[in-house]
Amino acid sequence: MKEYATINKVAGPLIFVEKTDPIGYGELVQITAGEKTKLGQVLDTSDDLVVVQVFETTTGIDKGTHVKFLGDVVKLDVSKDIIGRIFNGRGKPIDGGPPLLAEKRVPIIGQAINPYSRGPPANCIQTGISTIDLTNTLVRGQKLPIFSGSGLPHNKLALQITRQATVLGKNESFAVVFAGIGITNEEAQAFMQEFEETGALAKSVVFLNTSADPAVERVLTPKMALTAAEYLAFERDMHVLVIMTDITNYCEALREIGAAREEIPGRRGYPGYMYTDLASMYERAGMIKGRKGSITQIPILTMIGDDITHPIPDLTGYITEGQIVLTKELHRKGVYPPIDVLPSLSRLMNNGIGEKKTRVDHRGVADQLFASYAKGRDLRQLVAIIGEDALSSEDKQALQFAQAFEDTFVNQQHANRTVVNSFDTAWELLSTFPEEALKRIKPEFVKEYYHGTDQTNEERAPEDEEADQASEDGA
Repeated sequence: MKEYATINKVAGPLIFVEKTDPIGYGELVQITAGEKTKLGQVLDTSDDLVVVQVFETTTGIDKGTHVKFLGDVVKLDVSKDIIGRIFNGRGKPIDGGPPLLAEKRVPIIGQAINPYSRGPPANCIQTGISTIDLTNTLVRGQKLPIFSGSGLPHNKLALQITRQATVLGKNESFAVVFAGIGITNEEAQAFMQEFEETGALAKSVVFLNTSADPAVERVLTPKMALTAAEYLAFERDMHVLVIMTDITNYCEALREIGAAREEIPGRRGYPGYMYTDLASMYERAGMIKGRKGSITQIPILTMIGDDITHPIPDLTGYITEGQIVLTKELHRKGVYPPIDVLPSLSRLMNNGIGEKKTRVDHRGVADQLFASYAKGRDLRQLVAIIGEDALSSEDKQALQFAQAFEDTFVNQQHANRTVVNSFDTAWELLSTFPEEALKRIKPEFVKEYYHGTDQTNEERAPEDEEADQASEDGA
């Protein structure tokens, strides 16, 4: 391996090396600046120039610095022992545990699953969150992002899902891979403490990249997490849930590196290839025919300026299969998790619900909750104009339902609700309506699960009236 001292430019996290032999894309680079040795990766290569992104700061690197191309790519050490460990954004253990005995080293530049080889997503993952499990069900092999905003508790929600998530069914191996991307040191410490104290670490693999780490490492972190997930899913036959927070920080790192390369910017200054880059990550989720395991993704992103049309949520929405939306309106009311079910959507929900999966009444109950809550929300705007006294009794009931839905169904705080618990809560709410008002649910399911007990004289069965008459005669 030759060493070169032909650096002609240093820009941010990048160095530009001239007059090299042919170099491969993604190749590892060793940079020696005085007594310090740093690692980097080839970001771009041509006949005249090689662009290298440095994994640490470029402080101390000048035109006399020596560069050696190692002829290898970035790899992650994997084995069954990665479960229960915490790594940094480059895949190095930071939990103080013993050295990892690697079964193999796997390149982190993975490939999207071939569409021909994809298995159909089926069966749900129970998150313990009613507004996900019942109304926007997460299906194995799905990509279901969470759209949040600044100041909203998306990290708390991510931790709760990590702690509670499980697959329904017997003898199913399950693991969570968690990637913190560009988080603060305070958040990183909170994550580590939460994982250890709650026992969630026993089924998790954690990668933490902080805001103090180089932007280049931020780009590696989700790829590290997905590589670990692919190993567990397709070589260890496990169902793996990958939670990545915050994708916005990842995209900001792409923009920073693109600016250092003096690329022509796309929308809002982000690289024109950001859609392709995000797709290369999201499309690593799924199931493969003939393999037992699966990879399910929950990428979390904060919408800049709460703008859902911003390039990051906009492009994410094109690639993924729905979205879970957190709102500040619910957060201000003290509702946790502040998930607004109306703009939220799980496009693969029907694949994972129903008989032998969740429950036969699942689709109807979800549709009825949506319809009743949407009507109540619309009536709130009308009440602001004409007042509640002008509403009919039916409209007042819908208005009350919307409030009760937020207070008892959406607002579960830190409770871990099973799918059965969520159904019980839903039917208690729906049973405040007359049976004939539940038009989205099949009559046989209404008859089986309806909790209502109040009956008018006209609705009462003839035998009940006869019993009352006999009682009066006896008196």
